[in-house]
Amino acid sequence: MINSLVDFALNNRFVILGLAVVLFIWGLIAFHNLPVEAYPDVANTWVQIITQWPGRAAEEVEQQVSIPIEIQMNGIPHLAHHRS
Repeated sequence: MINSLVDFALNNRFVILGLAVVLFIWGLIAFHNLPVEAYPDVANTWVQIITQWPGRAAEEVEQQVSIPIEIQMNGIPHLAHHRS
């Protein structure tokens, strides 16, 4: 199997070189179109919680919605800011 592949590559050098050039160009195009973020996001992890419940008082929304969400969000790793 490998012997026949090597024989084919040696007997058809221009086909193999052409295939190599096509793969090289394809790789350059793929590398050029690759979305890479050059600078990593070094900002602290932060969460902003906005809760709305039409027809309810602000205190009721805070007690029944905002505070339970805040308690759950406190477990996020590396959390630096917590606003609601």
